[in-house]
Amino acid sequence: MSGKVLRLAVALPLFVTGTLGHYLGWSPPDLFTVLLLAAYVAVGYDVVLGAFSNIARLRFLDERFLMTVASAGAVLIGEYPEGVAVMMFYVVGEIFESRAVERARESISDLMDLQQDYANLEINGSIETVDPDTVSVGDVLVIKPGERIPLDGTVTEGRTSLDMRALTGESAPRDTGPGDAALSGSVNLTNMIRIRVTAVYSESTATKVMDLVEDAASKKAHTEKFITRFSRYYTPAVVASAIALVVFPTLITGQWELWLYRGLTFLVVSCPCALVISVPMAFFSGIGRASGSGIMIKGSNYLEILSGADTAVFDKTGTLTEGRFSVDTVHAVGAEEGYVIEMAAKAELYSDHPLSETIKAEYGMDIGPEEVEYMENLAGRGIVAGVNGRTVHAGNRSLMEEIGTDFCADEGGGTNVHVAVDREYIGHIIVTDTVKEGAAEAVSELRAAGIRRMAILTGDNPSVSRAVGDAVGIEDVRAGLLPDGKMRELENIMEGSSGGTIFVGDGINDAPSLRRADAGIAMGVAGSGAAIEAADVVIMDDDLTKIASAIRISKKTMQIVRGNIVFILGVKFSVLALAMFGLAGMWAAVFADVGVSMIALANSARLLGMKNI
Repeated sequence: MSGKVLRLAVALPLFVTGTLGHYLGWSPPDLFTVLLLAAYVAVGYDVVLGAFSNIARLRFLDERFLMTVASAGAVLIGEYPEGVAVMMFYVVGEIFESRAVERARESISDLMDLQQDYANLEINGSIETVDPDTVSVGDVLVIKPGERIPLDGTVTEGRTSLDMRALTGESAPRDTGPGDAALSGSVNLTNMIRIRVTAVYSESTATKVMDLVEDAASKKAHTEKFITRFSRYYTPAVVASAIALVVFPTLITGQWELWLYRGLTFLVVSCPCALVISVPMAFFSGIGRASGSGIMIKGSNYLEILSGADTAVFDKTGTLTEGRFSVDTVHAVGAEEGYVIEMAAKAELYSDHPLSETIKAEYGMDIGPEEVEYMENLAGRGIVAGVNGRTVHAGNRSLMEEIGTDFCADEGGGTNVHVAVDREYIGHIIVTDTVKEGAAEAVSELRAAGIRRMAILTGDNPSVSRAVGDAVGIEDVRAGLLPDGKMRELENIMEGSSGGTIFVGDGINDAPSLRRADAGIAMGVAGSGAAIEAADVVIMDDDLTKIASAIRISKKTMQIVRGNIVFILGVKFSVLALAMFGLAGMWAAVFADVGVSMIALANSARLLGMKNI
């Protein structure tokens, strides 16, 4: 862009001097004509060369072709100032376009800087600086204050504060110590720490997020695709109209110069660059604005879907609730409470389900792998395992009914894990979770943002699920669902949606629903590559209110896109009509092209500066 600015700086005084001399009749007139021609060459030679290059490749119906024909035509009929003005203001428009795009890119510059280009690898007590690509899982890295973490890992030594803004949008640093996750892309602020690597470079959070941002540009909204198709037909149509405007009236009146001028004016006005530039710019600005809040939207098509969505469906555990369980009560039947916990924990040895982890933590004893002969996961019901020669079933009431075991139907408040040994019921464990802080506020904000219908789909028991629904303000709660049942319910809800349906999940266990919904939103997944792959919108922390923020940003983006289209076409068609009847000259045409482009670009770029949407 600096080269264009320099050429413009050279051409501007030549243009001003030449124009004044031309219109005021200064002498000698040829001098001012030369100045204007020099200004034309200085500012527009690359545009003209680009036009001829495209003609050679049979791609001549673009804005460079239109500007070259219009400006050169004006010069040939002696309208030097206007011909130079067309080219000069076209280049000014290109400069403004470049600056607007640059500003949009700056809004996500933190993302572009996520990836660290080196890692401090500790080997036998010494530190070597290596390429992050060469680091393996299990290696130990030293992260000094001020350095960006190159790969995902777990802190093994030291305490510090991490700047997570580029990943989650959090303004406050996050305190981190031994055992805590340290995500690539975050910045170590205070003390030196050591981390043990948990994911290779290509699978680390920073790389996943960067891939997400880079891929977003390829997923275009229907409006963007329409504008591309529209310009494909619009440009040839107006070129043909301009030729007709010159040829037919000239044959009748013989005033070829007059009608050529009007035809050239018609060409300048008809240039579609205002549409072709401002619409993608608005979507790009919307994605950039969202990314600054820790909301990663994978393409402008999802902005369009979010703006029209009227239905939201939530997973419960880990989405509306914290997903951090604790054993509340153990009800034993004909056995000791400790025995119920022991048998459940051993049966769950090879399961990584959050409920299983909670029960094993409650048991607190080492379990030898030789104690568990086999384990089978029963989707949506629980597990069956061979423990020290006995068959243990642990799961929900559906599993107990399936094996024909009488069980305690009075389950109480919480998630119940029923346990049977050799098909004899020995009791149940009540595990509780808590509703996320801000969940009710988020539901209220979604209603204010235009979401008319909300539902919870969960495999948990009905009483617990309804309690969560009451706490957050969602009446439609569908509980006790197996995975295939959850998908059927989601599809039924989607059929009743007139706008679009979003599904909100934790991004790990909800991949099918995230993919099936019109737009899948994964929550709290700064560190989950699976979530980034599965979802269409990724919210990097657990702030549920950001769902409503994403919808508001999407609606504002679409409002600006539609406003730009109406404004651009309204001005262009008005000036085109006036130009046909000689009521608008080349200066009006320049405004209808370059002026309108700059106004539309400024309107698109203002999304980036909006603080509260």
